[in-house]
Amino acid sequence: MMRLQILSLLATLIASSVGLAVLAGTSQVAPVQLLMVRQEGCLYCAQWEREIGPDYGSRAEGVAAPLMRVHLRGPWPDGLALDSNPGVTPTFILIRDGLETGRIEGYAGEAQFWDQLNTLLDRAGIATAR
Repeated sequence: MMRLQILSLLATLIASSVGLAVLAGTSQVAPVQLLMVRQEGCLYCAQWEREIGPDYGSRAEGVAAPLMRVHLRGPWPDGLALDSNPGVTPTFILIRDGLETGRIEGYAGEAQFWDQLNTLLDRAGIATAR
């Protein structure tokens, strides 16, 4: 009887840990997503975070393409098809259904970022409520 209880408990623990690994081990991108590829110590990443980051999600562009921050060395979301590996930070990669539709390499300031992002969104046929 005791052995059966131990086996049942062990099976429950294994099933729970497998479920947690599945939930915690992979991240999926949304149908439309803007990846921000960044790294620690990047001055332009920090500038973007100060100037754009706090309001990004509340703007029409941020609603249309929610932001996901990714470290240059990963881990990366599952199911991505990028044109090439980014080599500059920050790099902003617009993803639609797992495929790269365009990117912005570097950060040259707030006005230029919004112009570049809107161009990417327009080219990808992603509507915003601007």
